[in-house]
Amino acid sequence: MRSLNRKVVALLKKKRIKLAIAESCTGGMLSSAITSISGSSKVFNMGLVTYSNMSKNLLLKIPKQIIKKHGAVSSQCCSYMVNNLSKIAKANITISITGIAGPNGGTKSKPVGLVYIGLKKKNRIKIHKYLFKKMDRSKIQKKTVKKALELILDILK
Repeated sequence: MRSLNRKVVALLKKKRIKLAIAESCTGGMLSSAITSISGSSKVFNMGLVTYSNMSKNLLLKIPKQIIKKHGAVSSQCCSYMVNNLSKIAKANITISITGIAGPNGGTKSKPVGLVYIGLKKKNRIKIHKYLFKKMDRSKIQKKTVKKALELILDILK
């Protein structure tokens, strides 16, 4: 992962692109991966850890009925997260992460390891759905951060 975050920051700098992140189940790990690279302050605008439903509502203005109807771990919530972040962050690329890292909290329809990663560049939003099976909490979080970094790299190329 170390080289992935270096590549992301280098490419963001080269292209003069600003990045903002809203994360839930990763608890700031993606923001930490970016800010661990020297010079990231030139490209990293904001990192929000909106772990609770209340913070998603208060900071990212996600309507309570969206969370009530679809859940915090849903493509709908992830979409609102990335879109509303773009309104407050003044960044070229925004990314959102929501999921169930476990070991508890999973259901049949939303098992542990279910993660949504949203990316927004200009007016285009893409929501990616992943299911990281048979992994512990730490592995799910690390795998999610790795995926997010890969998605940022892809969108920059």
